[in-house]
Amino acid sequence: MHAPFDDSTPRHVLTPSSLNRLVRDLLGDALPQVWIEGELSNVARPASGHLYFTLKDSGAQVRCAMFKPKAAALRFRPVDGLQVLLRAKVGLYEPRGEFQLVAEYMELAGEGALQREFEQLKARLDAEGLFEPGRKRALPRFARRIGVITSATGAAVRDVLSVLTRRWPLADVEVLPVPVQGREAPPAIVSMLRKASASGRYDVLLLTRGGGSLEDLWAFNEEAVARAIHASAVPVVSAVGHEIDFSIADFVADLRAPTPSAAAELLVPDAVAIERHLQQLQQRMITLQQRRLQACAQRLDHLQARLQAQRPQARLARDHERLLHLQRRLASVLREQSQRRHTRLERLHARLLAQHPSTRLELLARRLAEQDQRLRRAITLVLERRQTRLRHAGHALHAVSPLATLERGYAILFDANGQVLRSARNVAVGTPLRARLADGELGLRVEEAAKPRG
Repeated sequence: MHAPFDDSTPRHVLTPSSLNRLVRDLLGDALPQVWIEGELSNVARPASGHLYFTLKDSGAQVRCAMFKPKAAALRFRPVDGLQVLLRAKVGLYEPRGEFQLVAEYMELAGEGALQREFEQLKARLDAEGLFEPGRKRALPRFARRIGVITSATGAAVRDVLSVLTRRWPLADVEVLPVPVQGREAPPAIVSMLRKASASGRYDVLLLTRGGGSLEDLWAFNEEAVARAIHASAVPVVSAVGHEIDFSIADFVADLRAPTPSAAAELLVPDAVAIERHLQQLQQRMITLQQRRLQACAQRLDHLQARLQAQRPQARLARDHERLLHLQRRLASVLREQSQRRHTRLERLHARLLAQHPSTRLELLARRLAEQDQRLRRAITLVLERRQTRLRHAGHALHAVSPLATLERGYAILFDANGQVLRSARNVAVGTPLRARLADGELGLRVEEAAKPRG
């Protein structure tokens, strides 16, 4: 049995307001200020300038507010998904009794956590053997088709295409566009690596992007990206960021280049140097042929001298005729070989000229002009359609506007407080009024009190 309730004990009755105020003071005294790190969510910035958001981790979340003076001093734009560090006061929002943090300072979470995660993943993958030099494959000397996995609009792709076109225009380069920053980047990169590897189209793949902070480059430090590079059926070159930047992708790839431009130079030979080397080989071939001809002529002269010394006239004549025939055949064969090699060299030179950057640039310029015309026509059509919709909406809005009613001879009366006067009752004589007409306003004064109808 429960003990009987002692009603004589004095009761200290609280209202919701006083209870919330008490809890707020207790929280403020116990936790005057805290540092807290988490991910931004539900970020909202109304017209008041205050900042409202939720700070969360994998197991919990807390509502937060940052008032206008502090929010205006932020050096970055808070958006959903950012990892931030807050200095805040713990409190309670009294009207709703909700626990919340009032942030006084906010910064992006430091790169220390990311660096620790980078080192841990690097050590684990190294222990699995993904970085072993023995598993890295050599690049093809003359790559015929190259897949460039990068952003289609970044500076890196322009640098890569410029270098490849200048150095080796015979290569067929395909840009495989992916986002290179943000949450959507790692799965997109993994998917493109798998597709490119399974297609069998490419001799080598280049995974690249320009420089940035550790957070900007983090997509290339994801374990899924590293394992996709390791599983690729074709060699992968990694060129992420600047020369001082290193990513997990650099360690797993078959070759790491310090910059996107340097990667392009490593992928293909220099066409000018190749042409110069071919010219040197041609000159060496001509020199060797001349030396062989001279040696054959000297040997022939020596044999002729021996034959003449022995004076076998009939045999000498036959052998001499046969030697002359062989000499002519040898000269003919050497000339044909030289001509064939010279023709092949000219054909290769013509192909190089046909793939010159200026020719490709003219083609790209024509395509750009065509796309520009199509874009301008599309923009003009969209503008015309929206102007038509705007005119129709304006006509419809005007039809239901009070101003249209005023133009038909009606008026709206306002009292001294600017409130619309809806009834004549309780309006005393001498009360000042204002009448709103279609073309302006009039000041009025009540001369006669309202008379009841009926």
